[in-house]
Amino acid sequence: MLTPALEHLVKGIVDHPEEVQVLSKSSQRGEVLEVHVHPEDLGRVIGRSGRTAQSLRSVITALADGRRVRVDVVDTDK
Repeated sequence: MLTPALEHLVKGIVDHPEEVQVLSKSSQRGEVLEVHVHPEDLGRVIGRSGRTAQSLRSVITALADGRRVRVDVVDTDK
């Protein structure tokens, strides 16, 4: 449920929505949602001083209903 919600939110922000991909991985500390976007859209998803990324994390944490979830924005340009 969280992966489609995060994908929908990110697609509304970026210029290349067809390249948005959210991968879900399990770790010892809970679920990790990795956001992959076009390199030109990375700044949009992170936002000034990380505000957009933090807002996305806040929404997903609220939707997680007490479960441990972490949202990582992955730099695919490396």
